[in-house]
Amino acid sequence: MFKRLIYRNYRAYTGITFRFGRRVTPAGWLVLIGLMLAAALGLDTTQTLAYQAFTFLFFCVVMAVFASFFARPKLSFERILPKFGTAGEPLRYQVLVKNPRGRSQRALSLIEDLPDPRPSFEEFVSTPEPGEEKRNWYDRSQGWYRWEYLVSQNSKAAATEVVLPTIPAKGNLEVPLELLPSKRGFLRLQGMVVLTPDPFGIFRTIRKFALPETVMILPKRYAIPRVELPGITKYQQGGVSMASSIGESEEFVALRDYRSGDPLRHIHWKSFAKLGKPVVKEFQDEFFVRHALVLDTFDVPLHSELFEEAVSVAASFSYTIHTQDTLLDLMFVGPQAYCFTTGRGVGQTEQMLEILAAVQPCREKEFSSLKQIVLEHLDAVSGVICILLSWDNERQNFIEQLKVMGVPVLVFVVTEEDAELAPGPMADKPENFRPLPLGKIGEELAKL
Repeated sequence: MFKRLIYRNYRAYTGITFRFGRRVTPAGWLVLIGLMLAAALGLDTTQTLAYQAFTFLFFCVVMAVFASFFARPKLSFERILPKFGTAGEPLRYQVLVKNPRGRSQRALSLIEDLPDPRPSFEEFVSTPEPGEEKRNWYDRSQGWYRWEYLVSQNSKAAATEVVLPTIPAKGNLEVPLELLPSKRGFLRLQGMVVLTPDPFGIFRTIRKFALPETVMILPKRYAIPRVELPGITKYQQGGVSMASSIGESEEFVALRDYRSGDPLRHIHWKSFAKLGKPVVKEFQDEFFVRHALVLDTFDVPLHSELFEEAVSVAASFSYTIHTQDTLLDLMFVGPQAYCFTTGRGVGQTEQMLEILAAVQPCREKEFSSLKQIVLEHLDAVSGVICILLSWDNERQNFIEQLKVMGVPVLVFVVTEEDAELAPGPMADKPENFRPLPLGKIGEELAKL
């Protein structure tokens, strides 16, 4: 009961302060501050004339509130969004503003209407702030810092307000808008908010126009130099076209005369018709480098910074390795085990980044399920890149098993800032063991 009361108070307070902050103009704040000062100084009307200032300012505020009821802009909108955005980078796009009225509309401001970041009661009760156990008893019982943390985590983007030029009667206007996404995944845009100031410039009328759309925000990426990844070229049955293990075709390399026993499906019918004798297509299997990019999704809480950074590291490798002469298998476990292949014409980097934008921590399965999927694909890969969230015995045993099987391994462990890790099974190749402390991940990756 006490928790629910606190939740309702925090929710109401946050909503009121947000709406009031958007509704009052900078000049309006000066008027309101002056109104309060005049009220305090003008209590005794026989000693000061401050009450006259109070009367004047109060009249201005009342008239501004009254006038705001008549400000009803009528507009329609159309967004021109890019296909993707990237977390931490500005998302710029255009909005087409249409004025259906027979008169111009001026002095308007425009801003995106983003989803409400306030958490649900269940989320507020069940999701602690990182390090909350270090706070004093009063702060833990009141939960204000937890509330602020959850609001910040649920805020997926920051919108920039723009002042619209005068929109002519029955005219259109194309306006540049900008968002700053802070989280990967789907960013849901609810509509547009138009702010109209009153004649006194104290308050602004808020009118929302529904325009729901969604844009995919890709994970943040770090700059990684060209990396000499572990492993050598390895035989791939079916060549490049079958590198994703779909079907049994081989790589067509030349034409030759028919030999007894050649399958009919290999006959090149155009050459047969031209030469008058059977000619078949010759195929050849290929050898090339194929790496597994293994992402640890286990044993992390909701809104984990460690997990988000691990996803960013995986996205950085998938984006960089695409430019090199190799294939990359992304392996992770969510509701089920997944393996996606990209590189050398098999898949697009954008597709893998989209997958990483949607990946979530796994709480239903154990780390052994990730180990199983890696071992199932081990015969085809030249080396394994592991991005881990912990360096416990289970993960060290997994790395040791890969090494015993003769597979080159490159290990990254995302850690807290002050964590110190022993290389363990990677002691014989310390250059292939890279702890990535929070706050220094970009710096460490640049050293590769």
